[in-house]
Amino acid sequence: MVQQTTERPTGGLCAHCPLSPAFPEADRCQPGDACVRAHSGRQIDRFFRRNPGEAENYLDDIFWERRAIAARYAPIDRIFRLRSDSDEVVRRVVAGRLPDSQLHAMTRDPDREVRLSVAARLPETELQQLIDDSDYLVRATVARRLPHGQLAQMVRDPEREVRKVVASRLPAFALHLLADDAEPEVRAIVAERALPELSARLLADSEWWVRLAAVGNAPPELLPPLLDDPELEVREAVAGRLAETPATPTAGK
Repeated sequence: MVQQTTERPTGGLCAHCPLSPAFPEADRCQPGDACVRAHSGRQIDRFFRRNPGEAENYLDDIFWERRAIAARYAPIDRIFRLRSDSDEVVRRVVAGRLPDSQLHAMTRDPDREVRLSVAARLPETELQQLIDDSDYLVRATVARRLPHGQLAQMVRDPEREVRKVVASRLPAFALHLLADDAEPEVRAIVAERALPELSARLLADSEWWVRLAAVGNAPPELLPPLLDDPELEVREAVAGRLAETPATPTAGK
C-alpha cells in the first residue's frame, strides 16, 4: 500500500508569505480558514485568534481591515497611535479598547460612530466636551450619562430625542424647565414624572396624551373636570384614578 502524505500549500497566498512554511506546518494558520493575508475579515480574525502575538506586526498594514482586526488583539499600549488612523473603522476599534482616561483626544473625531463610542465610555467628568456635539445621537448618549446636576444645560437642545432623554432623567423638582417644551412627547414625560403641582398644570395641555400622562400624577381633587375630556382614553383614566382614590371623610363624621 502506498502511504499518502498531506502536503502544505505552497502557492497562492502562501507563496510570498513571510510566515510560510513555518506557520502552516505548525497549524498556526490555514489557507481558506485562518489566513492573515486573505482579504476576508473572518479569516484574518481567525488567524489573530490563534496568534494574538502577531497582531502588533500588522498595525501599519496597508489593508484597513487587517489593521482594524489587528487592533483588537494587539496590546493596548501599541494602539494609541491609531487614534488618528486614516480609516474610521480602525479608530472605532481603538475607541472601544483604549482606557477611558485616554479617550479625550478622540472627542472631535470626524466619524460619528467613533464619537458615540467615546461618549459611552468617557469619564463623566469629561462629558462636557461632547455636550455640543454636532450629532444628536452623540448628545443623547451624553444626556444619558451626564451627572444630574449638569443636565439642565441640555434642556434647550435642538433635537427632540435629546430633550426626551433629559426629561426622563432630570430630578422631578427641575422638570419645570421642560414643561413648556414645543414637543408633546417631551411634555408627556414631564407630566408623568413631575411633582403633583406641575402635573396639575399639564392637565390643561393641548395634546391629549400629555393630559393622559398628567392624570396619573396630578392631585385627584383636580381630576373631575376631565371626566368631560374630548378624548375617551383621558376620561377612562380619570374615572379609573378617581375610583381608586379613597373618598375624603365629611367634616363632623
